[in-house]
This record gives sequence, structure tokens and C-alpha cells, in this order.
Amino acid sequence: MIAAQLAELLGAKQVSVNADTLAAYRFDRWCLKHWQDWRGEALDAPACVVRPRGSAEVQAVVRFSAEHNVAIVPWGLGSGVCGGIEPQPDQILIDMSAMNRVLSIDEENLLLTVEAGINGLVAEEAVAARGLTIGHWPQSIGISSVGGWVSTRASGQFSTAYGNIEDIVYAIEMVLPDGELVTLGKAPRAAAGPDLRHLALGAEGTHGVVTSVTLSLRRQPETQRFSAWYCADMASGFRAQREIVQQDWRPPVMRQYDASEVARLFPDYVQDEQCLILLVHEGPAPRVDAEIHAVESIMVELGLDPADAAAAEGWMSHRNNVPEWRDLLEQGLIADTIEVSGTWSQIDAIYEDVVAALKTVPDCVNASAHSSHVYRSGINLYFTFACMPEDASAMDARYLESWDRALTSTASAGGGIAHHHGAGRLRRDYLRHDLGENGLALLRKLKQAIDPQGLLNPRNLLPPEAPDEST
Repeated sequence: MIAAQLAELLGAKQVSVNADTLAAYRFDRWCLKHWQDWRGEALDAPACVVRPRGSAEVQAVVRFSAEHNVAIVPWGLGSGVCGGIEPQPDQILIDMSAMNRVLSIDEENLLLTVEAGINGLVAEEAVAARGLTIGHWPQSIGISSVGGWVSTRASGQFSTAYGNIEDIVYAIEMVLPDGELVTLGKAPRAAAGPDLRHLALGAEGTHGVVTSVTLSLRRQPETQRFSAWYCADMASGFRAQREIVQQDWRPPVMRQYDASEVARLFPDYVQDEQCLILLVHEGPAPRVDAEIHAVESIMVELGLDPADAAAAEGWMSHRNNVPEWRDLLEQGLIADTIEVSGTWSQIDAIYEDVVAALKTVPDCVNASAHSSHVYRSGINLYFTFACMPEDASAMDARYLESWDRALTSTASAGGGIAHHHGAGRLRRDYLRHDLGENGLALLRKLKQAIDPQGLLNPRNLLPPEAPDEST
């Protein structure tokens, strides 16, 4: 009945109840759901999939939702890895991928406006043809949507110089849960009250449906060069990165790999169990020359040894190549990556504690880390774990225990438990570590005010409320 009414509202071609189509939208790229599907577990599918072609049609679907009290799950391109998509049989899944147009490229003001469902790489290629760049390069750029970047507060590989998505977004158009359309953001900078763009940034489809995004662009860099350095341990590498960024140098890419990841990812550059730092320098040629010289002085002063810059250049050429979950599952492995962050005074303990905690998980065969996003006040870490239980039925438990130990250890060391993949259903029960109980209560109040019926991506992001024991 839901599908029939929506087909009458939008047209039959925009609404699908085909079994294969519904099955394709049961989950995103969350590893745990791929494992459950691979082993044959029955997973819920939405009542129907709706593909709007413009903001007006999104408004029509959302108004239908509000009128009939039917929940909506927004879908970008399905690249999320934290379980932000888990539609139920009585819910509408709204697939934004048909809204994929470039609406305008403003070369004078360096602004790009696109529909939210556009593939990120398609958007980048559109501005690259004009000698411009978005400067946002998540590993998922070829499979993610611009609306998804906004919804998960995404970060790109060049963020150290160019910022994260919140630094690149100029304006956001969004359909609210009552069907009203709002445009958030108007000027290069504003003091017109709180920045309402942040109601959409990181909300993971719980506050509204993002329909278009305006991004602030850059001119493509004049030159690009690479450098690489060995450090005796992660702590000495962290100190070097801190010195570089606090001296106000901004290599857009600084990545530091522990010895385990060097052996696994850069076997041609292994040297005496040392860690490896890769840097990409780009911009006006004189500035790049000065930056490379300054970085070299810092590294030498701190006792780091030069490595072959070809390691960084090689990373650049294959940086987005990652195995599919099914490839790992067929080898008997359950694995994932966990990105966290901390201040410079916290990061040594976070690294040591999380790696140690992961290694205590039964059947763990890998626990390693690298850093990939650097700030004046701290840095992120990207942990990789893999477990290979003899009994495949233990995979769920090993996976969830690994996540629990990593996030709990990070929080105990004072760090932030989510850097750029969002929270979804995977991290939602750990948000109290970052937001505090009062912060969670405030986020609930915002959700209630914006979406009083609770129809936008329910059970995502916010942990379930504890039952009231007084009743």
C-alpha cells in the first residue's frame, strides 16, 4: 500500500518493490552486515525504494511520510561503514542517486553547487576540467556521494592542508521532517546566530534529507612533490608531525605507519622494524620548495632518517585500492578499521593501549595502526584489526569485542572515539564518551524538536534511551 500510494504521487518509475532491488538496499558497507548476509542470515529490506529526481519530489515523499507516520531511511550511494543504513519492512528507503547533477560552477567565487546524490569523483572531475579542485579526497571518493560526505562529517586524505568537509561546505539545502525546504549557509562567513549547517553535518539522515550542497573550491596546485622518513617508533614520529604542523607547515598529506603496517603495506621499504612517514607537498612551487626544506630540517634535527620518496608516490597511485569484505570473509577473516583521535599529549597512550587491547581479543591475527589527519592540537589514528576464529560462528563476537576494546581504550586514554566515519549503529552506544550524558540529552532534544515523530532514520546515531524504571 505504501509503494502504491507513492507511485501515484511520484510516478511508477520512481518507486520499486522489486525483490532484487529491495535486497540491494538492506545495508551499506558495514562489515558485520556483509558477514551476516554472506552466511545466509535473513536481513530486513525496506517496504519500497523511492528515487526522487529533485527537491520537490523529496518534499513530497517526506510530507507523505509525516502524514502517514511512515519512517524514511535516506541513502546516498551506500558507502557508509558504521551501519547507518538498516531499513525495516515498514519503512521507505529514499535513494538519492538520481539527484546527481552539477547545478553550477562559479569560477569567480570558487563555488560548486551539486545535487546531494552525485558521486564525489564525478563532482571532482567536473571542477577539475576548469582547473579547480574540491580538495576533499576520502578513500571512498569513487563510491560515495557528496550528501553522504555531509551526513557523516567526512574527512579526506588531504585534510591536513585543506580541511575536513565542514571546512569545505559553503551551504546546504535540506528537506526537514515536516517537508519544508531550508537553505543553510549564505555568506563566506556569518555571525547570524548558531551555524545551522551543523544540523545536517554529521546527522546521518536523522535531521532531514540533504538535497543539494555548495562547496568552496580551490585552484589546482601548481606542483606536487613527495617525501618520506623513517622513525624509530610511533612516539618519535608523532613528535615530528607535531613540530611540522605547529611550525605552521601544512603538507596536505602526512601519514605515519607502524612497523606492522609497513611490513604489510610497504614491504619494499621495510627497514629495521622502523615506522614510516609519508608526505605529499603541493601548492605554488616556491612554497613547496620551502616546505620540503623546512620539513627536512625538522626531521634531521629530531633524528629521523630519510626514506625513498617513491614510497609516498606509490601510496598516491594506489591509495584507494582496498579489498572487499567478501574477499576477507572467504579467507576466514573478520576485520575492520577504527578511526579515532586525540591530543598530542594523549596519542602515545591511545596507540599503545588500543593495540594492546586488540591483541587480547581471542583469535586476533592483526592489530596495527597508522595516522592520516594532523591538527595543531592533535592527530588521528586509524587502527586495523583482523580475527580468524576456527569456529566461524564466533565472528560476530570477535568483531564486536574488537570494536568495544578499541573504543573503550581510546576513551579511557582521553581520546575521541570517532574521527570521520560517523557513528551509525556501530558507535552510537559509545557516544557518551565524546558527548557526555548532558551532551547526549541535548542531541536528543534537538532530534525531538526537529523530528518530533521520529521518522528520519530511526535508531541511527542516538543510542536507545534507558527505560524509565519509575513506570
